[in-house]
Amino acid sequence: MSCWMPGCPALSTCRGLAALPITCLERAKDLKTRLGILLHKSELGHKTGSSSKLQLGSRWRDSSREVLEWRESFDQLLKSKSGVNAFHTFLKTEFSEENLDFWLACEDFKKTRSKTKLASKANRIFEEFVQSEAPREVNIDHETREITRKNLSGATSACFNEAQAKTRTLMEKDSYPRFLKSASYQDMTKQATSRGTSKRSHT
Repeated sequence: MSCWMPGCPALSTCRGLAALPITCLERAKDLKTRLGILLHKSELGHKTGSSSKLQLGSRWRDSSREVLEWRESFDQLLKSKSGVNAFHTFLKTEFSEENLDFWLACEDFKKTRSKTKLASKANRIFEEFVQSEAPREVNIDHETREITRKNLSGATSACFNEAQAKTRTLMEKDSYPRFLKSASYQDMTKQATSRGTSKRSHT
C-alpha cells in the first residue's frame, strides 16, 4: 500500500515504524525469521511422519510374508530372526528350548576364528549342552555324545556338526510340526493373511 495520500493509514504506520528504536525493528525481524523456521520444521515433521507411516506399512507387509513363509520349511523358519524368536517362545512352553539354544550356540561357534577362543567355547558348549547330566542336556544318543567328546581334543569349527545335525533333525521332525499347529502360530498366520487381504482390497 502506498503512503503518499494525506490521512492514509499506511502513512501513520510508516511514521510509527520510523519512530521505533532500531533494536525493536531488529527484534521484530528476528521473530519473523524464527517463526518462518518453526513453520518450515512443522511442515518437514508432517512429511517425515507420512514417510515413517509408509515405512511401517512396508515392514508390516514384509513381516506378514515372512510369517507365512515359516510354514514352507524348517529352513525358512531358521533363516528368519523373528521366526527363531517365535519358535523359541513356543519351545519354552514345551520345556525344550535347550535344543534350539544348542543349535544357535553351534552356529555362533562356527563363526569363531581364534583357535584359543574356539577351544574355550567348545568346552563351554559341551559342558552346558552335550555331556551327560549337563545343565541343559540335549537329546542325542550316546554314540554322538562320545564322538563330540573326542572332537574336543582338537577343537575345530566342525566339532559339533554331528550333534547339531541330530538336534536339528529332532526339532524338525518333532517340535516344528507342533509349532505350526500351535494356537500362537495360527493367530500369527490369521493376522498376516488378513493384512494381505486388506491390502489387496485397498488397491
